[in-house]
Amino acid sequence: MGPAGAAPERRAVLITRPEAEAASTAAQVAARGLVPVIAPLLRVEALRPALPTRIQAVLAASGNAVAALPPLPVKLLAVGDATAARARARGFTEVYSAGRDAEALAGLAAQLFDPAGPPLLLAAGRGQGGALAARLRDRGFRVIRRAVYAASPVPAFPPAASAALEAGTLRAALFLSAETARVFCRLLPAGLRPSLGSVEALAIGEPAALALKAVPWRHVRVAARPTLDEVLALL
Repeated sequence: MGPAGAAPERRAVLITRPEAEAASTAAQVAARGLVPVIAPLLRVEALRPALPTRIQAVLAASGNAVAALPPLPVKLLAVGDATAARARARGFTEVYSAGRDAEALAGLAAQLFDPAGPPLLLAAGRGQGGALAARLRDRGFRVIRRAVYAASPVPAFPPAASAALEAGTLRAALFLSAETARVFCRLLPAGLRPSLGSVEALAIGEPAALALKAVPWRHVRVAARPTLDEVLALL
């Protein structure tokens, strides 16, 4: 322990991802010599809709979409490497990674597939994927969009997050979506707002960063590319 009155050591990193994704992120944070604090802000529920059978490929814009799918006997295009790895673990055998974002995913589909062929299945969260579907249709593809999961906010600010802020041990907080950032700011108790003045918020993209500016962080930093690896590189 340090001397009386010394500031606490700030080695904790808040992980706000849904529970199914948080453990692997926590392991990556711990590998950097930091202390992960898991505090999910969204709950994910698989929806299990009826899926078409005659398709060219599946496009998955998130790991949650992959987790809600059965291992279909077609090619799967993933938005990034982490989602691709999750698809392989799920049982998909022919998996391609766009390595970046939804725009890159649409570009990869245009390289690999024929717009005149069977439709593409876009697996997404409820209320998500509309912009990606529009990009694909602009390129001439037929797209079947299915909501395979729903994400809803947790009802209250996570106790683990409150404890870390009260203890003054947080160094940074990770935000992998704009919705997660909005939920954090909405649920944050007023009495904990001053504690953010010594914490960095690390955002996967500009929409998340914009939402985070509603509360008084030390800094809000944005990843160079919208991937988990680039967010972790900010630590």
